[in-house]
Amino acid sequence: MAFVALSEAEKTFILHGVEENYRCDGRSRRDYRPMELETGLVSNASGSARLRLANTDILVGVKTEIDVPDPLTPEFGKLEFFVDCSANATPEFEGRGGSDLAQELILALQNAYESPLSFDYRTLCLIPGQQCWKLYIDILILECGGNLHDAVSLAAKAALYNTKLPRVTASLLDAGITDLIISDNPYDCTRLDIDAVPILVTVCKIGDYCLVDPSAEEEVCSTVSMVVAVSMKNQEAFLSGSHMTGGGSMHRDTMLNSLNLGLSIGEHLNTHLIKMLKQEEERVGPKRPKTVGFLK
Repeated sequence: MAFVALSEAEKTFILHGVEENYRCDGRSRRDYRPMELETGLVSNASGSARLRLANTDILVGVKTEIDVPDPLTPEFGKLEFFVDCSANATPEFEGRGGSDLAQELILALQNAYESPLSFDYRTLCLIPGQQCWKLYIDILILECGGNLHDAVSLAAKAALYNTKLPRVTASLLDAGITDLIISDNPYDCTRLDIDAVPILVTVCKIGDYCLVDPSAEEEVCSTVSMVVAVSMKNQEAFLSGSHMTGGGSMHRDTMLNSLNLGLSIGEHLNTHLIKMLKQEEERVGPKRPKTVGFLK
């Protein structure tokens, strides 16, 4: 969270606006700020996406490599997150100022993706116990304008949707050794199933009311927030994880209302994100060129 200096009068003004369900930028407590999403921006990555949520700007790149599965999960692939807070995002990130926030975001994503119901790690396995795909999800925070958890999770899901894995075939050599053949045809690839990939929804408590998509100024006015991880299965949303941030506390009823609000908003975001990604792919997606002569 970026530090924003606010006077007591400004904090009171924001609090009264939340109570009247009319925030400083004209939104209600359930509304998100304008969002822009682009995919396929990084040519050296297997998949990439850039998300702008008002003043928050996130760039995500996905790189792939072949690794050995863990002995305890021989049929699972691997997924690893890395978050870098650019010093240009806010003066608070200069030096090692953003390391704590980066670690918080990494833990939130790891916990959300931990459940097999949220991400099917079996789809990354090539040969059980021998070879698997390992995905490196590199997240760069270019600008911090509030609500980083939501923006990072949306950009990561879009980048995974854009990720293309080369098609791999296996051949058995002497002495039972298996050799992997990776296709060098950029159009001969497979895609990841991201339907159940979770989205994080931050429900921020200001005064006696809860709201979503808090701005940097609204985050300063809040003492506690609930981060809800929402996944989809069979067109229905389910809760795949949650945790609290901030030094405050929540009443039991407020916590239940926050979970229900996060679940409802997460289902709405998931539906519109997938719809938007498919529309973009149909509009500017690469098409396989027509083969000619010996190039078939």
